Amino acid sequence: MQVQLEIDANPSLTIRAKLVIYPFQMAILPHIDSPADLRKVPQERLSVLAKEIREYMVDVVSKTGGHLAPSLGVVELTMALHYSFDTPNDKIIWDVSHQAYAHKILTGRRKEFATLRQPGGLSGFTKRSESIYDPFGTGHSSTSISAALGIAKAFKKSGVDKRAIAVIGDGAMTGGLAFEGLNQAGFKTGNLIVVLNDNEMSISPNVGALSKFFSMHMYSKRGTKWRRWFKRMAAKFVPSRSKMLYKLARRAEEVATGFFTPGFMFESFGFNYIGPLDGHNLDELIRVFKDINETPIGETPILIHVITRKGVGYKHSEENPTKFHGVAPFNKETGAVLSSNGKISYTQAAGETILELAKKDKTIVGITAAMSTGTGLEAMAKALPDQFYDVGIAEGHAVTFAAGLSTEGYRPVFAVYSSFLQRAYDHVLHDVCLQNLPVTLAIDRAGLVGDDGPTHHGVFDLSFLRQMPNMVVMAPRDENMLKHMLYTAIYSGKPCAVRYPRGSAVGVPVDKEYKKIEIGKMEMIHGNATSGIAIIAIGNCVWSAVEAAKQLAKLGIDASVIDARFVKPLDTEMLLNLSKNCSNWLTVEENVLAGGFGSAIGEWLVECGIKNVNLKMLGLPDKFIEQGPQALLRSKYGIDAEGIAKVAKEIWTNEKTSARSGDVLQKKGSLQQPTETSAAK
Repeated sequence: MQVQLEIDANPSLTIRAKLVIYPFQMAILPHIDSPADLRKVPQERLSVLAKEIREYMVDVVSKTGGHLAPSLGVVELTMALHYSFDTPNDKIIWDVSHQAYAHKILTGRRKEFATLRQPGGLSGFTKRSESIYDPFGTGHSSTSISAALGIAKAFKKSGVDKRAIAVIGDGAMTGGLAFEGLNQAGFKTGNLIVVLNDNEMSISPNVGALSKFFSMHMYSKRGTKWRRWFKRMAAKFVPSRSKMLYKLARRAEEVATGFFTPGFMFESFGFNYIGPLDGHNLDELIRVFKDINETPIGETPILIHVITRKGVGYKHSEENPTKFHGVAPFNKETGAVLSSNGKISYTQAAGETILELAKKDKTIVGITAAMSTGTGLEAMAKALPDQFYDVGIAEGHAVTFAAGLSTEGYRPVFAVYSSFLQRAYDHVLHDVCLQNLPVTLAIDRAGLVGDDGPTHHGVFDLSFLRQMPNMVVMAPRDENMLKHMLYTAIYSGKPCAVRYPRGSAVGVPVDKEYKKIEIGKMEMIHGNATSGIAIIAIGNCVWSAVEAAKQLAKLGIDASVIDARFVKPLDTEMLLNLSKNCSNWLTVEENVLAGGFGSAIGEWLVECGIKNVNLKMLGLPDKFIEQGPQALLRSKYGIDAEGIAKVAKEIWTNEKTSARSGDVLQKKGSLQQPTETSAAK
């Protein structure tokens, strides 16, 4: 806002004040509905917009929960990318994409941002169906370089003058896939840009400043033109010498780059390295990005090293970025999380159990893939550092590493999210199960995880683990059973998977002493084998089944509940006995039905030739489950107590109806084979 003074040339010298409001002098964010709008903002006003974005982000995430610290750390980087490049024609691919909140706000989703991670609302990650500015959907780590490389190659094959930009965090660089992408990308892919968002590495100011000066000049538009000119001039010399001269000049350049910068590794992959740059200095970022964008696309890809601070701009996330990496709804003023119910979580219960056992047994080793806090092993990392390994974001390596340890008499426990274990399928099959090695998989976040949505729901593990020979698969009904199952798995001498859900445990008393569970043994915990309906449940569905049985009892329907405990092996003795006394079975699992626990029961019935059992299976359908609170999703897909009771009631009603109909037909003498005419009709 500015005030202009106008003086009339008249005897009275009248002075008038004129109020002039220039664009973006007031709040800027309400006017930003696309990157095109962003580019209209004067560069000197962008820092104001950055502050507004952070305030809006904190306000929304305090209500919805989400990945706050990663997104706060890349606000300036996000703005500079969209300000400098021609998005959506140029494509930005965010690795993991939990840091893409500012990206969503700036790309036409500002008004919808309040629905973040809510049912029917914006995803917490990039999603192709959500926006043209999301060219690649991600929720797992280390995929961005490979995806961006594919897009860049497609541009080149189509003769399109566009760039593909991968934004990858330093943690994601530990994933093998990132290096596989780098390995291929260095060959004639000049339209690929990799932005390394480094929020952990500490670089001394002197070296950093010199490195930045050196890189910015060597790989600026002028520097790039100079190197191309040198190559052309070298080619004019004696042909036999030109190649040698250019190689010599290139080697001198590489040596200088490696000496002054931390980019020697990336140079060896064939990238031009720029950085490190201050990721919160908009002027610096825009200057470099625009310089690159205005330089004609060559053959060599570029890697830009950017230093950011995770959680910057909000006091509480700056003080504890780990807590606010992925946070539940919280008090914006105090930073206190609101959703605590006082119960221990399954994650805590597992972490405490592994630590307690490891203190007594030096052969027990804890392993995590950059998720020590998320999997409950943080206390073990501090208390027993010699028995703990964080291998970085490398799930496949973690499994094979564990297999190697087990060959020398150690008892490794790999704690991992169910959805992340998917990335290590072959390692579990080939390196653990094929060799029948005693590795324990402590599978956290199994089943429906809630607001993180389809990329994080752990609803496939029962299916893909059940396929593997030698693997024992179990799931506890509560935290007490979890304790005993982990103990059983660690000392079983077999490949074992113990899967448990996200969130609060049941709250049952926990035994002081450990006990081994007979592998493959089911447990009848409600009713008996002669009940009219047998509900056979696994894992956290067991107590919902018990509640359903109580509801059915009020309707005069007698239902028993069996805690399967093991998906593999099955308790065939108990099932055979049950089939002789009860003909209505209902299986319940928080896993996809395809190949899951219910499928295992059905396969066994067919294999044994048992035809008198009416089997009904409850589980998740053949689709990717949307985001939403766990309770809401369990209700929607009928695996909560009410849903189980509803299906059991239908089974009971249908059986009684069929029985009455059969009696009536027999009494009337009408139960006969249809004639050829009636069959044709």
